[in-house]
Amino acid sequence: MVKIFIVIYTTYTHIYQLAQEVKKGIESVSPSVEVELFQVPETLPQEILDKMHAPPKPDIPIITTSKLVEADGILFGFPTRFGTMPAQVKAFLDSTGQLWYTNALNRKFAGLFFSTSTQHGGQETTAFTAVTYFAHHGMLYVPLQNGIPHYGKTDEVIGGGPWGSGTITGSDASRPISDREKEAARLQGKDFAEVVSAYINGKKAIKPEEKKEEIVEESSNPTTNQTTTRSTEKKKKSKKYWLCCGNDGFLQD
Repeated sequence: MVKIFIVIYTTYTHIYQLAQEVKKGIESVSPSVEVELFQVPETLPQEILDKMHAPPKPDIPIITTSKLVEADGILFGFPTRFGTMPAQVKAFLDSTGQLWYTNALNRKFAGLFFSTSTQHGGQETTAFTAVTYFAHHGMLYVPLQNGIPHYGKTDEVIGGGPWGSGTITGSDASRPISDREKEAARLQGKDFAEVVSAYINGKKAIKPEEKKEEIVEESSNPTTNQTTTRSTEKKKKSKKYWLCCGNDGFLQD
């Protein structure tokens, strides 16, 4: 079973709606791919959210940092704040220090989708600032596949790009997600699930084999004064090398 998490932060539900499309794309790949949807904790008090006219949060579980280790791949979705990730997402990612220290997220997959209120509101810079977290955790970033339909067209506004799918909400957050943006989100989910599945299933299929070598030993028979040979199998002893201080390396048994 391959497990993928979608982890979001949403204020006016656009990212939540986009996450639903991403989820559809993931689920279309295989019954053996399990997907779960989470949100990061809110840091703003309800009084401030009310003044922002923010609707209630979606009814999905709140993620914890310890939960992240269960996933093979994680797709993060969030809006931009002045060209970077929201404080809520940064606070959550900043709290993953213990996971970094223990290499708990090393070689897990990561991807992004996002939203802005305007066409040039910082979707790419939002991705730039998120990728640094993935790099420090040793995660494998999966960009949006090349050749997504509609991204070369200019007859309507469309969010997203090479870094991930996205939407443009309008300055008053009233613009609905377009059909083209939904299609790109589904394609991203499908492609991400295929990449993660290929890696996980391929890794499981590879079984380490013990390398053996044939050793020919000679022994003298004191009675007949004849030399006989016999073949034995012996495991190769692993050797480790370090490059240090300009030397060719030190050998440790």
